[in-house]
Amino acid sequence: MSTRKRVGGDVRNKSVTLEDGFGTGNPRVEESSDMKGDEWNIAILFFLYVLQGIPLGLSSAIPMYLQNRGVSYRQQAQFSFVHWPFSVKLLWAPIVDSLFSTRFGRRKSWLIPAQYLIGFFMIFLSGKVEDWLGSDHFNMHAPNIAILTFCFFCLNFLAATQDIAVDGWALTMLKRRNVGHASTCNSVGQTAGYFLGYVIFVGLESAEFCNAYLRRDPLPHGIVTLPGFLYFWGIVFLFSTTLVAIFKKECSSRERHIEAEPNLGVAQAYHLLWNITRLPSIRTTALILLTSKVGFSACDAVTSLKMIDAGFPKEKLALMAIPLVPLQIILPLAISKYTVGPRPMNIYISAFPYRLLFGIIAAGLVWITPFIVQNGDVPLYYYVVLILIYSLHQVTLYSMFVAVMAFFARISDPAVGGTYMTLLNTLSNLGGNWPGTLALWMVDSLTYKQCSAPELQNNTCITAEETEECSKVGGSCDTWIDGYFVETALCTVIGWLWLLWGKRKINELQSKSHQEWQVVQRREAS
Repeated sequence: MSTRKRVGGDVRNKSVTLEDGFGTGNPRVEESSDMKGDEWNIAILFFLYVLQGIPLGLSSAIPMYLQNRGVSYRQQAQFSFVHWPFSVKLLWAPIVDSLFSTRFGRRKSWLIPAQYLIGFFMIFLSGKVEDWLGSDHFNMHAPNIAILTFCFFCLNFLAATQDIAVDGWALTMLKRRNVGHASTCNSVGQTAGYFLGYVIFVGLESAEFCNAYLRRDPLPHGIVTLPGFLYFWGIVFLFSTTLVAIFKKECSSRERHIEAEPNLGVAQAYHLLWNITRLPSIRTTALILLTSKVGFSACDAVTSLKMIDAGFPKEKLALMAIPLVPLQIILPLAISKYTVGPRPMNIYISAFPYRLLFGIIAAGLVWITPFIVQNGDVPLYYYVVLILIYSLHQVTLYSMFVAVMAFFARISDPAVGGTYMTLLNTLSNLGGNWPGTLALWMVDSLTYKQCSAPELQNNTCITAEETEECSKVGGSCDTWIDGYFVETALCTVIGWLWLLWGKRKINELQSKSHQEWQVVQRREAS
């Protein structure tokens, strides 16, 4: 159902708290924001987050190209692993935070190498990606899913490492009173980068879109190509990284007159994470976060690819995100009014059944699309209906997202707030990624096909070899049962069963005292 894949399944929350000293939990009096003197720093942060969003957007565009090249849903599931680095970056974040060169800069020690590698990697990919996608100047062949997955996984791994470094640098790059602007730079900048790498790229690469809206004389290709797009941004990464390395000094906490960043060793950082996971309340929360999105997985992970299968043009599917950008900005602000107080997850529980309902609606849209969309021509009324339905879906999605973020902020131990919030967000993101990958993987297994050729009645077209054998004798692989619809039904049932269990557990968690979430007291008692 989603045309914009969120980072690791959900947008990551960035929370910055200022304290008298690490581990005290005593908040300082906040100063009013004044951007004077920090204009360039905010611009640099914003640009770094834009760069971070480019690989994410490209990683969401590639599955659409694979779908048009006849890959299986099991292969799409394999490629979906490229989105995992942002959901598991906590595994190496302590290393990035703990190992660095003081002379070069705590954050630049990781930022500069990561961005240089992204730039070189993009330039390298620009010369290979078309062949790996299954097309070159001489022939067509099957896409190389394994190497595509490896390359884009590495690209997102580097982007996630850059994200860790930039998040930390924001604490000393900005003045204390302006640190709150870092989260705005992150959310707006990364969204803009994603928009460039996904929506803008898909539109400009499409010959149909360019011929309809940007050209007088039609041509058989778009304005940009994937290799050209990768090469351009590779150069941008290299050039901008060089400028940052030479001209941008990394100030220390003392120079910025702000609290010193805790310099935990690698072992200490991982030990802190282990102590947090030992809390019984955190273990219950982890179980909820890792299972709550199973009911939505078919809708979120498979629907857009099924719409392409049904004849909906990929560029028009991507462009649906444009009119929804204002909605995605306004919704969190509007919903946040209802998530203040001691029980923010009440909104989460209320929105849950409606989001499940949209899974059924999405399946209905996939079923009727072949009857409405003919030869890639989408009637205006149908496009408006899709945008309206997707907008309502976004209301349920953001209601759950804002509620769970408010819950995280309420329960996090202020003495270790950054690490605590990062762990909770990692669990939340991972809880969206693994069901999505599994949903893609299971579509083919739940689909029943049969070759139409009389002499091959036992051919179920499960493997590529069977499909090729069927086509050689002039037959076609007819779908009798579409695994997507079976999966939607199963996910809906699982979602309702989860709600019966999860509602009770969530209410129990919201009733716990603040002491049951504090890791520092637990460590001192043990």
